[in-house]
Amino acid sequence: MQRILIILILAVLLLPSPPVGKPRAIRPGALLVTARALPLIPAEPDRQWAGALHFEGAWEVRSDNPGFGGISALLATPHGDMLGLSDSGLLMGFHVGDQPSRRRPFIAPLPVRPEESGRPWWAWDSESMTHDPATDRYWVGFELLQRICRYSPGFARVEACRTWPEIWAWPKTGSIESLARLPDGRFLAIGEMGMTPDGHHDTLLFAGDPAEEDTPPPIHLRYRAPQGYRPTDAVALDSRHLLVLNRRLTLQELFTGVVAIVDLPEHFEPDMELKARMLARLAPPILSDNYEGISVTREGGHTMVWVISDDNHEFFERTLLLKFRLPTHP
Repeated sequence: MQRILIILILAVLLLPSPPVGKPRAIRPGALLVTARALPLIPAEPDRQWAGALHFEGAWEVRSDNPGFGGISALLATPHGDMLGLSDSGLLMGFHVGDQPSRRRPFIAPLPVRPEESGRPWWAWDSESMTHDPATDRYWVGFELLQRICRYSPGFARVEACRTWPEIWAWPKTGSIESLARLPDGRFLAIGEMGMTPDGHHDTLLFAGDPAEEDTPPPIHLRYRAPQGYRPTDAVALDSRHLLVLNRRLTLQELFTGVVAIVDLPEHFEPDMELKARMLARLAPPILSDNYEGISVTREGGHTMVWVISDDNHEFFERTLLLKFRLPTHP
């Protein structure tokens, strides 16, 4: 009976978009959340390490708002203010930790262009997000629509969108899960299920803004994930290092995650391999769930790594937020 139940759960999780659990359209408003602190390993409350990452904190985040959850991308601040983006096109701002919040918790849909206001709510399958702190602009990657859009500061409006044939070739429900902006203004997009002939994940390197019409076609790279895992998000540590969050779903362990690091070359060549090196595996007895979002902050000279899970709006999953310190670049 337990095996049958697990198979049914997996079937629900792997349903094609739009998932049955996605919320209907949500109006902007205040968001009331609770963040319950958790140990890294429930049976070992003093455990302080997950692989090469030092454990700094974990929270189970909940809200009665029907739109909360389904978080697929994350931007964090050193003060504990989080900006999550769900796979239903919803922005969620909330706070964790002891420091006072610098902004009010909120929930709001992504802005859309007037000519697209009639699109169905489930079409906005936003799976990835990145940010330029210098201009305060944001970029979002959409599955189903297979496009990348740029937003003005504060997500006030849509500035530009572009659909690339290279992304259109990826499966619509296993597409642009990872979008990272490099410090020099280039962008990396990794296909979750867009594969190369040799079994790597197709990766696109954009020389400039991927939402602009005058940006030249990207070059193809090949991301080599940890065995059995698929990439769900990525963030640049600096110009030479990329963190990639990876996910696996099995009957034995259900969802597990891997935080990996990639050494970026000084000069990219077409079809170059980007090989992941595992930093930490997030699997039982460590808190584990459907980890889909990763973010980095700098605090007191240290690099902090934040990881968040997508609860798929299902009763048997949770929104878990984990915080680690990366001692050095391995």
